[in-house]
Amino acid sequence: MWLIFKKEILELLRDRKTLFFMIALPLAVFPLIFGGMAYFGYQAVQESQTKTLQYAVSGAKYAPSLMEALKEVESLELIELDADLTDKEQVSQIIDNEEVDFVLQIPENYGNDVLSAGQITLKLVLNDSQLNSVRSRITDITDEIESTNQRNAFASLDVSEAIQEAMLNPIVIEKVNLADSREQAGAQFGGFIPYFMFILCLQGAMIPAADIGAGEKERGTLETLLLSPIERHKIVLAKFMTISTAGVTTAMITVLSMAIWTVVISIYTQASFIVEFLSAIDWLDFILVFLMLVPVVATFSSLLLALSIYARSFKEAQSYMTPLIFVTFIPVIITLMPGIELKGVWAWIPLTNVALAIKELVKGTMDYVQLIGIFGSSVILAGALLGFCVYWFKQEKVLFR
Repeated sequence: MWLIFKKEILELLRDRKTLFFMIALPLAVFPLIFGGMAYFGYQAVQESQTKTLQYAVSGAKYAPSLMEALKEVESLELIELDADLTDKEQVSQIIDNEEVDFVLQIPENYGNDVLSAGQITLKLVLNDSQLNSVRSRITDITDEIESTNQRNAFASLDVSEAIQEAMLNPIVIEKVNLADSREQAGAQFGGFIPYFMFILCLQGAMIPAADIGAGEKERGTLETLLLSPIERHKIVLAKFMTISTAGVTTAMITVLSMAIWTVVISIYTQASFIVEFLSAIDWLDFILVFLMLVPVVATFSSLLLALSIYARSFKEAQSYMTPLIFVTFIPVIITLMPGIELKGVWAWIPLTNVALAIKELVKGTMDYVQLIGIFGSSVILAGALLGFCVYWFKQEKVLFR
């Protein structure tokens, strides 16, 4: 068995394509993808906040103070248009033709005296299907004017500042959060950790699994292996361990790579809370997270090996294995939904229970006694699937379809 395992590992190491998916992809490609997504997303938000927007105003004569405030904003440019800006169709056509980015409609009752003007409704007409910060820019201006008008109104009524605050905010809710920073960060990001790790384990094991079973059929080396005096179950175990090793290696390299890049980026971007969050996780919890991955990898490896044994060719094996990625999404995505906790029926659903356990370990709120049942049930499932692989491999009608 160990001789076959050594042979399979050496063949994997000689295969450049497999090494690329196991090592190069996790070390460079994934960090570049996620880092690029974060960078371009940040750039898009920054551009939307700093881009100069052109606008037109209807009823400008009613709000001279507001117009002065708008003109002081460098990122807003007023455009004079010869059109009826109160007509919905004309305004819609102007915006569709990109003559301006938005139109601000000021009503006749606009005034700085709240007691006489009453509530004022400003209409902001724009195409809000794109990323923009129009509303926030206008709100920043109107909030300041609103605050000044409120103070003036209260002063004319001879209302003290304490009473003003009470009238504006009659009920104040003060939140006392008992969760520490690790628990809060774990609740927000802990669900994504098993999501990535499961997919990486599956992805890293797919190429070796397809090559070890269906690939050997295509090369004609499976018959030679079957003629050897090695028992069938030992052959299956050797191939199973090879696939598992590839899956775990890919996951560990990826997690290590992303952790290093995260720390480096957080240092240069002054996001020290990321380093604090990672350093707050106990080393025992890190070990338990990886131990919980063992039965998951074993489950994936057994399924992939069974499909590879059944397939006639490498291409056919890949077509069978690809849907497993989507099947894996479902139980893991459940853990990202609000209100889903490691209780009741969720503690017994395969993959979901492991993902929830990893989330609790990251948060630091794991009941370690529960790990026994979760780990045990996952091992039983992986063992049953491995037993099926052994049975599957002994069927001549499966091996030589």
